[in-house]
Amino acid sequence: MTTLTLIGKPDCHLCAVASEVVDAVVAELPDAAAERIQIVEASIQDDPALYEQWWEKIPVVLIDGRLHAHWRVSPDRLREALEEAVDAEARADQKELR
Repeated sequence: MTTLTLIGKPDCHLCAVASEVVDAVVAELPDAAAERIQIVEASIQDDPALYEQWWEKIPVVLIDGRLHAHWRVSPDRLREALEEAVDAEARADQKELR
């Protein structure tokens, strides 16, 4: 499972836009790929460690724990990164089956 983490806070316009971009990109992926993506939303207001690390960069998108984007999320760049992550995961799963 590929994990996309969206870090933001309530009443953040850019965070709402980023959430819409994430939802739209995942919805456009083939079902087999979309089913391999888990979306986790986290608020810097609920987690002091997240606040300390990301407060001036929200919204932040992490893919499998690695920084993908902050402030503005490009749909094309996100789509490409998610496709790569899902493909890499699928290849790893196939190797395990051998």
